Amino acid sequence: MSTAAAGPAHFVLVATPIGNLGDLSPRAVETLAAADLVACEDTRRTGRLLAHAGVVGADLLRLDEHTEERAATEVIRRLDEGGTVALVSDAGMPGISDPGERVVRRVVEAGHRVEVVPGPSAPVAAVAASGLPTSRWCMEGFLPRKGSARADRLAELAVEERTMVVLESPHRLAATLADLAAVLGGDRRVVVARELTKLHEEFRRGTLDEVAVWAAEPPKGEIVLVVDGAPEPGEADDDRVRAVLAELRDGGVSTRDAADEVARRLGVSRRRAYRLALE
Repeated sequence: MSTAAAGPAHFVLVATPIGNLGDLSPRAVETLAAADLVACEDTRRTGRLLAHAGVVGADLLRLDEHTEERAATEVIRRLDEGGTVALVSDAGMPGISDPGERVVRRVVEAGHRVEVVPGPSAPVAAVAASGLPTSRWCMEGFLPRKGSARADRLAELAVEERTMVVLESPHRLAATLADLAAVLGGDRRVVVARELTKLHEEFRRGTLDEVAVWAAEPPKGEIVLVVDGAPEPGEADDDRVRAVLAELRDGGVSTRDAADEVARRLGVSRRRAYRLALE
């Protein structure tokens, strides 16, 4: 662990608009204008945002999922020299399903101060406007794309009692809604938030089965799914057990292991799970 240099060095996470440029706060503009270095996913996109805000001459550093480790070294060097570094993502809060997590950890380990300029966040905006319970919710981000990892995650979500936030691309939305319906039940409530804060902002509400029909024709724009949590624990019916078994088996899990996993996740007897798996 390195020792931070004396001086005003600090690292600032700055939230940027998720669609409407008017959501860039005065404090965010002030912070970006004063930064010695602005680390960002896309220098061209951030350059346009800074120009809109009247910030000129900023020193930009590319920091995306491919360059984060390398860029973190430069960020630490600037901080060691007593500079101020701001981090932005293309939209929303950096580090939340966007690059930034690793560099923040490196900065903390190096003993430097981390600050936050809060602002727009697509998951928070979607939950707040969903009409689903907001007292307890969890951020799932992007689900694994295929295989046992996806099957395992869906099985976990089947018994998650908190409201869930899932991110998805438009062309994969229909498949994800169908998978969620198969494991969670087609009558589970869901809200699809699309193009948040933009001109064509839309909230599509209904059951997983209902919304899946709408999503058969891929919508355009950024997508956030808000899914209702599982009802209070109770004995899972045979259809639910079979659905979770099918997901696990499709992911390459053996019959015996799938039965064990379903028994653990859904709280049913292993004998019952194994019997249904054999059927």
